[in-house]
Amino acid sequence: MEHNLAVGLDIGTTKIVAMIGRKNEYGKVEILGIGKSKSLGVHRGVVNNITQTIQSIQQAVQEAEAASDMKIEGVTVGIAGQHIRSLQHSDYITRANAETVIDDEDIDRLINQVHKLVMLPGEEIIHVLPQEYKVDGQGEIKEPIGMYGGRLEANFHVVVGQVSSIRNVGRCIQSSGLNLEGITLEPLASANAVLSQEEKEAGVALIDIGGGTTDLAIFRDGIIRHTAVIPFGGNVITEDIKEGCSIIEKQAELLKIKFGSAWPGENKDNEIVSIPGLRGREPKEITLKNLSKIIHARIVEIIEQVYVEIKNYGHEEQKKKLIAGIVLTGGGSQLKHLKQLVEYITGMDTRIGYPNEHLAGDSDDDITSPLYATAVGLVLDGLKRNERKKIEQQEKKQEEKEEQKPVEEIKEKPVKERRSFLDKLTERVKDFLDNAE
Repeated sequence: MEHNLAVGLDIGTTKIVAMIGRKNEYGKVEILGIGKSKSLGVHRGVVNNITQTIQSIQQAVQEAEAASDMKIEGVTVGIAGQHIRSLQHSDYITRANAETVIDDEDIDRLINQVHKLVMLPGEEIIHVLPQEYKVDGQGEIKEPIGMYGGRLEANFHVVVGQVSSIRNVGRCIQSSGLNLEGITLEPLASANAVLSQEEKEAGVALIDIGGGTTDLAIFRDGIIRHTAVIPFGGNVITEDIKEGCSIIEKQAELLKIKFGSAWPGENKDNEIVSIPGLRGREPKEITLKNLSKIIHARIVEIIEQVYVEIKNYGHEEQKKKLIAGIVLTGGGSQLKHLKQLVEYITGMDTRIGYPNEHLAGDSDDDITSPLYATAVGLVLDGLKRNERKKIEQQEKKQEEKEEQKPVEEIKEKPVKERRSFLDKLTERVKDFLDNAE
């Protein structure tokens, strides 16, 4: 595949989406094809049936290939699910020589130190995100490289997940005949797709309400500060409607989408929907007021859990305040009156996030739906990874050329971007799959 093309694969609880995107000459992303299939082997964001997941992936990929007239070889995939948790951790290193400036290697050493943290069995560190540094006790340093100092310390946001779950996702992709090109945290992918840089600076919480899980990512001063996965999503609302109204799931899902509202006050008592009975039974009559009461109770529970996480991050402290408030995305964000309810519960400004931040202006409305936020984010991530690869290859060629030059001509090397943990994780998962039988 060309380097300006990338494919995002969003393996969700309710749907699997394959999306092909390319960067146009204005630096915006055009979506060339999209395929989606019902996700059968995934529960709460975690693969629990490999065979079914493979079939669903292949179906989505074939659809995207047909829509774009292209062959998909490699994909960038998102990881989420109930096994992801995050923690705050501080660590420090003492440098051997305080008379030299701090460089990349010092930071790598500090980050590798974090790896010695003791995890629960089966867990592994997925992502280590430095929050701020201290050099010799002087705090609030954003970038310590180039400074002098003997003791370098940092606060880290550490994201932890189950290795087996991540390997299973890798296995599904490999068995679907695809290359695993990159792994990204889904909350980060969605955030890239829907948030503006200004919002990330001002402080914002992105809430992605999916089918099986609700993901949260909090940014402040342009840096990710907190992530969480809450093991509830749109499916539990559908379940409650099904139980509460004694109807089948398909009907419950339709009711939720067509008539559902998060705010029970607005339905009149006499608004009624009639649902056909099963196999010759009498039709059922359901009042919209009852329907929205059921939805309201469950969505309040989800939002309150998310709000607990926002408070855990420290939103109530003055210097951690999230000025841009909340952005809602994901399929669950399309529920009527949800914005008002979230503002009412949290007292924070809220908007619905459409993934059009980096998409070309003429993109189809269908693609810019909150449903596709994660998929768009994964495409963006894949494109960024391709660009990095291209730059690395050019640097290699450059270095080979320079080795043949006399010493006095060699200029200073450009600063390389530090390889992220997710890139290392991707490589580890690939190696594992190559050696596993």
